[in-house]
Amino acid sequence: MPDTTPPGPPPGPRDPGDAWAVGPDGTKAWGLFGAAGLLVDDGAGRVLLQHRVEWSHHGGTWGIPGGARHQGEDAVTGALRESAEEAGVPHDGVDLRHTALLDLGFWTYTTVVGRASRPFEPVIADRESLALSWIPVAEVDDLPLHPGFGRSWPALRASITTTPHIVVDAANVVGSVPDGWWKDRAGAASRLLSSVSALAGSGVHAELLALPFARWWPRWTVVLEGEARGAAAAGAAAAGAASAGAEAARGLDVVQAPGSGDDAIVASAQSAVDAGDGPVVVVTADRGLRTRVEAVGAVVHGPSWLRDQFSEDPAVPQVGHEGSPM
Repeated sequence: MPDTTPPGPPPGPRDPGDAWAVGPDGTKAWGLFGAAGLLVDDGAGRVLLQHRVEWSHHGGTWGIPGGARHQGEDAVTGALRESAEEAGVPHDGVDLRHTALLDLGFWTYTTVVGRASRPFEPVIADRESLALSWIPVAEVDDLPLHPGFGRSWPALRASITTTPHIVVDAANVVGSVPDGWWKDRAGAASRLLSSVSALAGSGVHAELLALPFARWWPRWTVVLEGEARGAAAAGAAAAGAASAGAEAARGLDVVQAPGSGDDAIVASAQSAVDAGDGPVVVVTADRGLRTRVEAVGAVVHGPSWLRDQFSEDPAVPQVGHEGSPM
């Protein structure tokens, strides 16, 4: 959603990103390194929108808080920073859901979609807003929308309640590679939890979940059984320290199965389906378990589906044979 007029001069030094990006045909868009904005819902059917000041491009319309990304800044960080600067959105008040990318070749705009993790009221913190309001989803189309946001809104609205959920059969996944799990099951499970925690922070490519847009931040449930249950405390610590952001890592739950691990996995999948999450993905290669979780509405992928994501994501710690760091 290109905005071809820059905002008014900010106080203090300007970032190098606060400049024009110019396309091959002379088209200009604000944000030398691209731009990003935040669409956040409150979990009760409302989204936070910004009524743009009259002097801005498409002034008087409604859209989402956002702006130019800083040099070296990723889109999620940029959207959260801009929403904090413009609307007082607390950095620890948003759980990431997905990103949608508009790519013009020479310039990108990333819509970062999140859900409020706790109630907060927006605050007009600069000169770019006439108003900031929680708008019921059903009433958004009645507003004069910024053209870019208006074009993207139907697809964004259609996914606003979509909540992917991944349930991991830890015993099956750690047993899929010879990394020493038979000698130290709790240690192997701890390494798995550390990798899942990092992936919970960095997100999953949308196509891997058969979902639209660019990247998603699913809910995660890792089920431990037997001796591996000793990894739970280490996993919780790893989740809280996820390098890509504690906000996303809050979506990681560790279940210690008191008895059958398979029964706990089926129960976790059933609970996710009953809660309205979806798609619900169970990671296992166990054929009997596959039949059981598919019966409750889950999709099944083998351990390589998860391990491939570990290997492709630089934020995920890699572990070689016998537990040696790569």
